[in-house]
This record gives sequence, structure tokens and C-alpha cells, in this order.
Amino acid sequence: MARIGALLLSAGCALGVTVAAQAKPPAAGAGPAVAKEIRLVHHLGQAREQALRELATRFNETSRDYHVKVEEGSWDATDTPHLMILHGEEMERFVAGKPRFKPLHAIMREAGAPLPATRAPTTLTHATMDSRGRLVALPVGLSTPVLYINREAFQRAGLDPNLPLKTWFDLQQALGRLAQSGSACPYTVSQPGRVMIENTSAWHNEPVTARRGRAEALSFNGMLQVKHIAMMKSWHRARYLRIFEGEEAAERQFAAGECAVIAAPSASWSEFRRGAGFEMGILPLPFHDDFPGAPQNTLADGPALWAAAGKRPAEYKAIARFIRFWLQADNQLAWQRASGYLPLNRAGLLEAASALAGPDMENIRVAVSQLTNKAPTALSGTSPGIARAGVRKILDEELQAVWDDRKPAKEALDTAVARAQALAPLP
Repeated sequence: MARIGALLLSAGCALGVTVAAQAKPPAAGAGPAVAKEIRLVHHLGQAREQALRELATRFNETSRDYHVKVEEGSWDATDTPHLMILHGEEMERFVAGKPRFKPLHAIMREAGAPLPATRAPTTLTHATMDSRGRLVALPVGLSTPVLYINREAFQRAGLDPNLPLKTWFDLQQALGRLAQSGSACPYTVSQPGRVMIENTSAWHNEPVTARRGRAEALSFNGMLQVKHIAMMKSWHRARYLRIFEGEEAAERQFAAGECAVIAAPSASWSEFRRGAGFEMGILPLPFHDDFPGAPQNTLADGPALWAAAGKRPAEYKAIARFIRFWLQADNQLAWQRASGYLPLNRAGLLEAASALAGPDMENIRVAVSQLTNKAPTALSGTSPGIARAGVRKILDEELQAVWDDRKPAKEALDTAVARAQALAPLP
């Protein structure tokens, strides 16, 4: 437990978000007032929407002049809302072109609760920070890929579900036993490109870009990546691995008990615990032990909370109060439990550490242990080139050609690099 606490503290310091004073409730005896709305839109799904609504309700009880209204929807469907939780292509559309957002650091500074500038952790997506290390959005939905197992399926196959699956060869041996026991889907993957290329590369301290003159070029077609995809291809042929169209399909198959093992975001823990009718385990991603130094670290990514530009000063003050409220340790813990996402700062990490004795926060322990397994290097950090939604889509398309026996691993990755470089050339 002491080691876990140290890991959490180190990660919390890296996130560099401070907690300001709690918003005061209305004074006793104050007359009734009609609260104005701060609209918050999202695409997080029903369970996380409920968690957002509960957070907003608690905030609204402390705020007399403005109430946060949570809605499922798109930022460009009607008038731009005050707050938006965005990720992937939707976020990239939002930040492209003319400025549509007001940076979070400016909102908090003007409200008298400035956020410190900090160097972005290299394991964390940099989309929410500017070049000076200031937060432009709050990363409320961070997660990293981990391994989930169906403990009951392991027991039926005569496997001890408590034994660690440290290497990919260890997992292969287990998948063979699961297949022999009758499993039609021993292993599946949610977000194959993110798991098999982005995070597998970082986990082995292998580059996804290479210097060409003064520019950086994508290069996620090296020996590690080809070796790993070729191994996954052999698993697919042996029916150890099944790939489903769309990350939700793979996660539904696991939650239904159809697949015994899945590599999926750490945030999926909360959904699995609500929907799976079996005992589940969670483990770090395996690694290839013939790569010296592995495992290194994995990467954190996910939705972030953005504030729209062009709103009234009083509305930004209310937004700042809502941010301060969200960053309180008890509110973070409630959000973590309901959403599965990682803590936002040191206070949230400490609160999670205090609750780690219970099984409902096990995903936080495993995720943080991966992210802080070793000090990240220039090779094991995030790359803005590969982390773009368009590049991830290309990766998944080319990997599908591998599963369909249309291309070998090397050709598919070479093609993915060429397509991705043409789509999103690096400066």
C-alpha cells in the first residue's frame, strides 16, 4: 500500500492542478432567486451522464445564481453551450479553425483561483495544455489500456485466475487452455490501434516517430510493432483472438461472458462491474520480455471539459466555481467510482489511495501503476501525430486487413505509416 501511495502522489504532482476553496452555499435567510443556466453537453453514455447529473445537482445546491444543466448532445447542434466534454474527432473539429474556446487557465485566473503552469507529463495527452504548460481544458476522462479477465472462465479452463500474466507468451499459454476448454473468444481488444501500437510501443520504450532532418516523421512500423501484430495475427488464425467492429462491440462481448480476456480502457472497469454477471479481474498489459527494459509506461488519454468563448464574465465566474467544486477530493472520488476515469489531481489521487482497500477502485491502482511504472522517456511519451483520431482510424483499417488475410503485418504497418503521414504530416 505504501508503494501505491507513492505512485499516486508522483502522478498527482505531475498533473499540476490545484484545488481552490469550496464554493459557499447561499446565506441563510436569503430570498429566492431564479438561477441562470450553464449548459454542459457530452457524449459519455447513460451511466456517466447520471454521474455528471449527480455532480451538477450537488453543485447546484451550493450555487444561488447559476445552475449547471447536463445534456447529451453535440457542441455544434445549436448555440454553442458553455461547457463541452469532447474527445477524438469531435474535439479536433472544435479546436480547428477560429478559436471557439476560452482557455481554462484564463478562466481560473480571472476568477482569482489561478492554475499553476506545469510541464505536461509525457504519459498524458497534450491536447489539453498549451505550449507554456497551461491547462486549456480539464482532462476529466483520462484512462489507459489494461487487461481484464473473466475469473470464472479461467477456473473452468483449469487456470488459476490469481496467477499474473506478465508476458504475451504467458497470455498465449492461458488462451490456449481457454480455447481447449471451449471458449469461442479467448481474447478480444477494444481500440486495437491504441492498444496494439500506441501503448504497446510506449510500454516497450519503442518509438512511433523518427527524426528526418528538422522534422518528425511517423515510424510505428518498426521491429516491435511488426512482431506484435504478427503475433496477434497468429492468434487470430488460431481463434485465440477475435476482433469485433467498434470498441463497444468488443466490450459488450466481454461483459456478456462471451470473451474470457479483453484489453480495454481502465475506465471500462465501472461499466463492466455494473453489467458483467461474473467475477472479474484486472491486470497490467503484458509485455515482450525479449525487449530490454520492458515494461516502461503506458499512456493516458480521454475526454476533456472545454469552455466556449464569447460567454459573459459572470458565466465564467460560475464555471470557475464549478471547476473548483469538481476538483474537491470527495467529488472526484464520486466521479472516479461512477465513471472509472482517473483522478484529476493530487487531492483526487490521495482520496483514491484511501479507498484502495476496496475492490471498486482496483482499476485506479492498476492504471496508475502502469503510467508510473518507470520514468517516461522521449520514446515512451505521447506523440501528437499518432494520437489523432484520423491516424487511429487508419491504423484500425490497416489492422483489419491483417485480420482478413489481405496483408501481412509489415505491409499493413508500412501502408498505415504512409497514409497517416499524408493525412497528418508532422511539423
